[in-house]
Amino acid sequence: MSNINIWGKNIPGFNPEFKQAIPTLKPYLIESNEPSGVVIVCPGGGYIHKAAHEGGAVAEWLNSIGVSAFVLDYRIAPYKYPYPIEDARRAIQYVKTNADEYNINANQVGILGFSAGGHLAAAAAINYLKENQAASDHVARVSSRPDCLILCYPVISFQRFYHIGSRNNLLGTDAEPELIKLLSLENQVKSDMPPTFIWHTADDQSVPVENSLMFASALSKNNIQFEMHIFPHGRHGLGLANEQPEVGVWRELCSTWLAQIGFRE
Repeated sequence: MSNINIWGKNIPGFNPEFKQAIPTLKPYLIESNEPSGVVIVCPGGGYIHKAAHEGGAVAEWLNSIGVSAFVLDYRIAPYKYPYPIEDARRAIQYVKTNADEYNINANQVGILGFSAGGHLAAAAAINYLKENQAASDHVARVSSRPDCLILCYPVISFQRFYHIGSRNNLLGTDAEPELIKLLSLENQVKSDMPPTFIWHTADDQSVPVENSLMFASALSKNNIQFEMHIFPHGRHGLGLANEQPEVGVWRELCSTWLAQIGFRE
């Protein structure tokens, strides 16, 4: 199945001079007698590139546990906020709107992100668009709230323990303090967040584990259901962590969690 143009002809803020492909979803659909749960995968890359090993291979793993998937090719620098997040929200809306075509349960649409892709996924989950039946665009009529959120060594804060590359690439080097605060997601968690799964390594040298700890604390304060796993050792960017089985167990833990929240049998 070919890549899907999620915006059609009207891509907000599109600049052909940036020489980037239009935002798309690449489908990885399972065969099932019943509509399946689905997870949209957001590779990391500091909002400057997208890590290939955090895309298709992750979607294939999701397929192996009975979950359909899409890999989101979202916009990156020189595009700045809000365009990557708009792409993520649009992806959720698109999948929900076209759920019947892809044999997907429209009430089981999750989003997963690695590193800066985790920031993207979490920002989309927090600042989702509400249902708007008056919208002229039929895709924009549905809510962009995801039904679950999976964060893998995520960038969360742009104020403390932050990854400077992700912040500068998304907001620029001269961002206003209020914008930095707005995109520091530990400050923005709300009571209507979806169930969340988080994992990180304690000695991550690129994105400090405090990012996940702060986000989990905010989830707890807002009585959001979450599960978190902190592994003692492991470099940043492990992806599926095939090279490090003691961390790669996150896949089994996440698979069990997805079953518990009804995304798979």
